Amino acid sequence: MIPDVQPDERLRPAMETLAAADPDIAEAYARCGLPPERGSAPGFAGLMRMIAGQQVSVQSAAAIIGRLEERVDPLTAEQFLKASDDDLKAVGLSRPKMRYGRILAEEIAGGSLDIAGLEALDDVQAIAALTRVKGIGQWTAEIYLLFALRRPDVWPVGDLALCIAAQHLKKLEARPGPKAMLALGEAWRPHRSAAARFLWHLYRHPGVALGRGVKKTA
Repeated sequence: MIPDVQPDERLRPAMETLAAADPDIAEAYARCGLPPERGSAPGFAGLMRMIAGQQVSVQSAAAIIGRLEERVDPLTAEQFLKASDDDLKAVGLSRPKMRYGRILAEEIAGGSLDIAGLEALDDVQAIAALTRVKGIGQWTAEIYLLFALRRPDVWPVGDLALCIAAQHLKKLEARPGPKAMLALGEAWRPHRSAAARFLWHLYRHPGVALGRGVKKTA
């Protein structure tokens, strides 16, 4: 186990099911244990944290998000729209992330995106509603469903860390692409969210250390 983290006991039933069905997961699970607790609040704040943390290191993302929450308090769509370019630049947001944050805030504040209503939609519908907003791609929408809405069967096949971890887990000669990841994930339905959480855990685990020198994905 990774020290000083709280294992996410909610994942235990799904992980035990996956381990019973997949010997590779069983072996890695015996070494690495449960993924740590991790989640994100639903709503504008959760989505904005995901946008702010994209394509930077874990440490940089935490610093940017911390400064953003200090500067825009509370972190709501309405408050974000009041922040100036200088405010957002000071927290470390790039110009594209500023623009996408404002678009998202306008969509939510204006009612074009019913962020609370996503709870009532199925996965396909919720992803379609999110990706309609400029700046929110498939990956961001899937991560939101996985961590904020806690959907049980989300499988972000375009995530670099997942692909690297899957290659390691399955001892593949080449890193799997999206089609290969889709095929691989079929065996893990309906617990692909737990499989994704475990692969990220494997990717970062000190005994494996696949993620050294690679920028943050999820």
